[in-house]
Amino acid sequence: MQKSSQQTNSLTTREKREFKKAMRQQLEQEGIDNADSMASILVNIGLLENLQQFLPMLQDPDSEKIIKTAYEFASIQKSARTIATATERAAKVVFALKNYARYDATGEKVQVNIPEGIETVLTLYYNQLKQGVETIKNYQPQLPAVPCYPDELNQVWTNLIHNALQAMENQGTLRIDAKQQDKWVRVSITDSGQGISPEILPRIFEPFFTTKPQGEGSGLGLDIVKKIIEKHQGTIDVESMPAKTTFTVSLPIDTAH
Repeated sequence: MQKSSQQTNSLTTREKREFKKAMRQQLEQEGIDNADSMASILVNIGLLENLQQFLPMLQDPDSEKIIKTAYEFASIQKSARTIATATERAAKVVFALKNYARYDATGEKVQVNIPEGIETVLTLYYNQLKQGVETIKNYQPQLPAVPCYPDELNQVWTNLIHNALQAMENQGTLRIDAKQQDKWVRVSITDSGQGISPEILPRIFEPFFTTKPQGEGSGLGLDIVKKIIEKHQGTIDVESMPAKTTFTVSLPIDTAH
């Protein structure tokens, strides 16, 4: 039971087959009956090595009953951990949605920590990210707050992250950098997708222009992003080559002028 609770990584089907094969061979060498079924149960419990310390138990006449009972308890433990993790994840998503849906009726800018807004959006995209995307985050410590309209800025991060994931078909590397340069906070969102061809790169911010198949894109996403950033007296730039497309948003730290 203790050994089972220490297992944190989920095994692929292939890895399970390999461990089971090795375990069966060990059990057969030790003269354990029902080596195949025992190996399967042991691997499912999480016993992948150090079989020697368990040999006295495995050689007991009631070994299969003992192991099956241990497996049932281990399954309950694992399910409880899964529920706890899912509950924590659900709480984070609800919190992110609450922040994302926040609407500032005053119409006034507020000081916002930019990485917090990005993290809110990443939480909402957790399911897409966990499947096959490596997310690299490089936020400068003690980044100064930026005066902005948080709900509108969340739309910017949502659109850019969504586009990056689509460009990579949810498989690749997403890198997000946030740093201060002079009186600006610069956020760069880089994906490892196929890139944007040079002939259409100058047009991507045009209203109704889209590179997506008919019916999938309105062509308004980047146009809206550009308008929001301009409303914040900022700029957006893009550089693209195969396996590296970077959108860089620059926001002024002080817009009092």
